[in-house]
Amino acid sequence: MAIVGIGTDIVEIERIRRALQRQPGLAKRLLTPTEHKEFIAASEPERYLAKRFAAKEAALKALGTGLQNGMSWQHIEIGHTSLGQPLLVFMQVADTLAKELLISHHHLSLSDEAHYAQAMVVLECR
Repeated sequence: MAIVGIGTDIVEIERIRRALQRQPGLAKRLLTPTEHKEFIAASEPERYLAKRFAAKEAALKALGTGLQNGMSWQHIEIGHTSLGQPLLVFMQVADTLAKELLISHHHLSLSDEAHYAQAMVVLECR
């Protein structure tokens, strides 16, 4: 396997909290419907959103693109295994690009502390 891309991002959780106050619709713009349901149920919604935002930014960096050519925040979903391991789910434009890049495996690591959320993504091809 060869590494196709690596991306990382760090987000200040307080910045997300302030953004949510200024833009009540922000979570709906950034999250898929499944993620949004989890966001609403989260005990710390700003922390939940900060981790998802960092993960999606890291994934976009690893893909080598940004929000261009039809790419949307909602084309990348952050899920998890039954054991809690975070997973990337590429949909629509992100899925098409991942197939073009022959991505066969992806790895996502999420971390958060009192003030920051951080994500790292590694994409591999066959």
